[in-house]
Amino acid sequence: MKNDHAFMQANELGTENYADSRFHSNITHTTLALILAGGRGSRLHQLTDWRAKPAVPFGGKFRIIDFPLSNCVNSGVRRIGVVTQYKAQSLIRHIQHGWSFLDGRFKEFVELLPAQQRTAEETWYQGTADAVFQNVDILQRHDAKYVLILGGDHIYKMDYSKLLADHIQKGADMTVACLEAPLEEASAFGVMGVNDEWRVTSFAEKPAHPAPIPGQPDKALVSMGIYVFNSAFLYEQLIRDHQVDDSSHDFGKDLIPYMVPRYRVFAHRFFDSCVNMASGVPYWRDVGTVDAYWEANIDLTTVTPQLNLYDADWPIWTHQEQLPPAKFVFDDNDRRGQALDSSVSGGCIISGATVRRSLLFSNVKVNSYSNVEDSVILPNVVIGRHARLRRVVVEKQCMIPEGLTVGYDPISDRKRFYVTDTGITLITPEMLGQRIHKVR
Repeated sequence: MKNDHAFMQANELGTENYADSRFHSNITHTTLALILAGGRGSRLHQLTDWRAKPAVPFGGKFRIIDFPLSNCVNSGVRRIGVVTQYKAQSLIRHIQHGWSFLDGRFKEFVELLPAQQRTAEETWYQGTADAVFQNVDILQRHDAKYVLILGGDHIYKMDYSKLLADHIQKGADMTVACLEAPLEEASAFGVMGVNDEWRVTSFAEKPAHPAPIPGQPDKALVSMGIYVFNSAFLYEQLIRDHQVDDSSHDFGKDLIPYMVPRYRVFAHRFFDSCVNMASGVPYWRDVGTVDAYWEANIDLTTVTPQLNLYDADWPIWTHQEQLPPAKFVFDDNDRRGQALDSSVSGGCIISGATVRRSLLFSNVKVNSYSNVEDSVILPNVVIGRHARLRRVVVEKQCMIPEGLTVGYDPISDRKRFYVTDTGITLITPEMLGQRIHKVR
């Protein structure tokens, strides 16, 4: 089925209108965003024992889900549903506290959509497409022309209005945002082929042997898990897929491969809508492993991070406590409170300790004679005197004992903590034998 209405609409509007902010405002106001935030993210190991991956803290004061939510608000897409499932309490609490500022009088909202066994089968969400299908009646009530489907677990800054404009201009039934990835990493994504018009000609979900981009044998074109649908077309395809017995009800595995040879499916280059590109390189990170999580956070402490969090034109919004500024105390030769090449959040106290190349979230206290290097310390951590931490990620609410040394002897560290192959050590309260409130 060719979507003649969308194709005619694109031609009537004219290409010059796509740069017009009023046109962008019109299409974003008729768009409903749906953020799929129900996944655990098991490769983060104990960091997701008590929270979903989108609720994992990131960047000193944010949570991962703040990035797609902020992209929506900054792009003008202010009707947003958040689909939750796995251990969602901290995620729900964060959204309630930090994202209630949208004004319902202007039909702006962030609406939580927990798994509720809403279909006759009374199942939890079985796949990404099923998560949307089980909320179709809710989506239809909002009467949107376009549905923007997003993952809730990636770090990036993107102007969705440009993606939507591209979708309409091409008269697409569906548009998939894509980026170039190293060929050796592409098997973790949906890999696509496109023609000269960027129409998708092939799509394979997580292939064992990804097809390279023609002329670039070391790269593949991969899906970002960001989709735009004409709403009526989306509902039609979800209902069709729901009736297929052997479907896994997943966009990448089932719906997109079915639609590519039959409908107008186009790719949109992330390069064309990325915000704040450092050195012209689009920033997009899947912080789904402990190594990737540590690396992305530590990058924020460098002189010129690849991710710009200081841009007032595209801010990342979040819930934050009202905290006093960070404090550094004592200035003796053997007891100097200092942080070098580091990022230190509100409420922190560096008391006669040294912090180097590290990122500290809020309310971290580092006591005298301690040394913290190349580390990511999550909120409400207390580091005891004479502790030495190097290349560690410390979970919220840990009480690091006096004199504890971690990051210098991986064989010894593995007896108590989780240590990655590259030597990053994850420390949680449970590993330290501490019992705390579980919602994080």
